[in-house]
Amino acid sequence: MSTQLSDTVALLRDLIAFPTISEVSNLDMIAYLARRLESHGARVDIFHDEIGHKANLFATIGPDDVDGGIVLSGHSDVVPVAEQDWASDPFELIEHDGHLYGRGSCDMKGFIAAACAMAPVFAEKVRDRPVHFAFTYDEEVGCFGAQALVDSLKKRGIRPGVAIIGEPTSMRIIEGHKGCYEYTTHFCGLAGHGSHPARGVNAVEYAVRYVNRLLELKESLRFRAPPDSRFEPPWTTINTGSIKGGVAHNVIASNATIEWEMRPVTLADAGFVKEDMRRYCEEVLLPRMRGVHPEADITTEVIGEVDGLEPAEINEAKDIMMELTGRNGAELVPFGTEAGIFQQYGMSAVVCGPGSIEQAHKPNEYVALDQLQQCLDMLGRLGDKLAA
Repeated sequence: MSTQLSDTVALLRDLIAFPTISEVSNLDMIAYLARRLESHGARVDIFHDEIGHKANLFATIGPDDVDGGIVLSGHSDVVPVAEQDWASDPFELIEHDGHLYGRGSCDMKGFIAAACAMAPVFAEKVRDRPVHFAFTYDEEVGCFGAQALVDSLKKRGIRPGVAIIGEPTSMRIIEGHKGCYEYTTHFCGLAGHGSHPARGVNAVEYAVRYVNRLLELKESLRFRAPPDSRFEPPWTTINTGSIKGGVAHNVIASNATIEWEMRPVTLADAGFVKEDMRRYCEEVLLPRMRGVHPEADITTEVIGEVDGLEPAEINEAKDIMMELTGRNGAELVPFGTEAGIFQQYGMSAVVCGPGSIEQAHKPNEYVALDQLQQCLDMLGRLGDKLAA
């Protein structure tokens, strides 16, 4: 085992020991990473959330105040382990048959460990173009940390040029994925006896009308698919996941709730759906509801709006990663990442990291040692490139 791989395993062991499930603080892990990077000369900034419970880390090795740097990005949070049948303590790294087991081993503390293990190499070699480390919170519950980080960079005038998001792709280069927009829409009507429907506002019935409109949009979106779309399916999708409302068969329902999502191929599609539903509520549903009960209302709660990563004809990140990995192309994936947020800030972005998405979120999650070595080799070649 190489020295860098040994360092990566040791780092990963420490990172897995931090139980950074999205609902809890990640501050201890961020402080650990800050100390590690600072020991190799990195300039570290920590950006806390509004209540000081979580934080993003942004560190730089190389020249200061230089635009166009390369970001190595990973999220610090992991999904819960409750009700999963693990063969070992999920927050204790176990090495067996070339695999490293533990929650977050592949998604995605393995990449964070590899990136930090290479910090001394970058410190020695990087001269003209900086390497940035971006470690975020709350990716698993809506990518809130990445958006907050980009906002922080914008305020400081920091503009990197390339973002490599190290989600588990088996070191394949990913140049595109759909967005994920999740909503909960609440309907507030007026209760009454079921024998007098005109005296109430049935929230369930208006929720059904809302869903019917979503279904109409769902069909129309098939015809908006870009002719060269490589996604599967190639169009923006809508899914109604849950409808709840009412209390009994003979009571006019005063409340109803719909949980729904769309997976947009383009930002234009996302805007199209949101604007259509807004107008449908304001021009059709609400006037009817308020004609009976002026206090009736429809409100939509944004659970998360994560931009997709749109394949770009000119993509420096893709070109660099093809050079570093020796691969001759890039792919699309169905799962979402923080990459689109970096892309919207003006960076070229790709997703490429060790481990398989097939192991993510499952009991006995693992990353293979040979995957970590491939990642280290890629990062080593990045150091050589930046030293040239």
